[in-house]
Amino acid sequence: MTRVGVVGAGRVGAVLAAALRAAGHEVVAVAGESTASRNRVAALLPGVPMRKPTDVARSCDLLLLTVPDDMLGNVVSSLAGAGVLRAGQYVVHTSGRHGLAVLEPATALGARPVAMHPAMTFTGTALDLERLAGCVFGVTVVDTDRVRAETLVADLGGTPIWVPEARRTLYHAGLAHGANHLVTLVAQAMDLLAASGADDPAATLRPLLTAALDNALTQGDAALTGPIVRGDVNTVRAHLADIATTSPDTLPSYVALGRATADRAVLDGRLLPIRARQIMAALDAAEAEVQHQ
Repeated sequence: MTRVGVVGAGRVGAVLAAALRAAGHEVVAVAGESTASRNRVAALLPGVPMRKPTDVARSCDLLLLTVPDDMLGNVVSSLAGAGVLRAGQYVVHTSGRHGLAVLEPATALGARPVAMHPAMTFTGTALDLERLAGCVFGVTVVDTDRVRAETLVADLGGTPIWVPEARRTLYHAGLAHGANHLVTLVAQAMDLLAASGADDPAATLRPLLTAALDNALTQGDAALTGPIVRGDVNTVRAHLADIATTSPDTLPSYVALGRATADRAVLDGRLLPIRARQIMAALDAAEAEVQHQ
């Protein structure tokens, strides 16, 4: 059993702490200032006291830092400067972007640094605990602590992938581009369907998107379908015209993704270059028209 402290009782921190507690570790204290954080701790970690970050750091053997990326460096420096970190203590952060370099102030004091990012979106509720089963964690760690990091991920129900320090930002960009931008794309698609008169855009999209996602994950570019891959230039032009009229804010993303789709379909050999040039011209013209309005 390890004594765990958490600085940052956001959606990620509260859930991971609850999972570690369920695995038999002792969560000794949590730091969090907002009402939402206090409510999460009350719901997921009943009986665990809320303390100042310095008090949390002093009280634990494993310090879990689940603060926003841009705050992480300042939090580590402040705790190190306050003299509350110690040799042999594990200092673990959950940032996707950062690796071990951001933990250098703690490492200089003899602490053992771990970067451990769960590749999942969190609600901050008990629903997330089941989703942790099989979740992939992007882990960066020194070789001597690799087994300890692997055990920690296993306690959370996850599976580690080992991300080199120099590739952390690229790893995180892939996740953000795939997941965060997917949400924007789906929201825009639902807006268009709602404008077309669909009573339940989500129900209309769900089977199509589920199949498309599964196919893309297993087949890659071979899963591409639709008017651009078929070279249906007039259909693309019609899309562009109606989107420009009904939802002009959506046009830039349609154009950008249309170009990327055409490029990949040409490389895949499924779209003839002459058709691709016609589609690109239509996309360019639609974009130029909006810019001149």
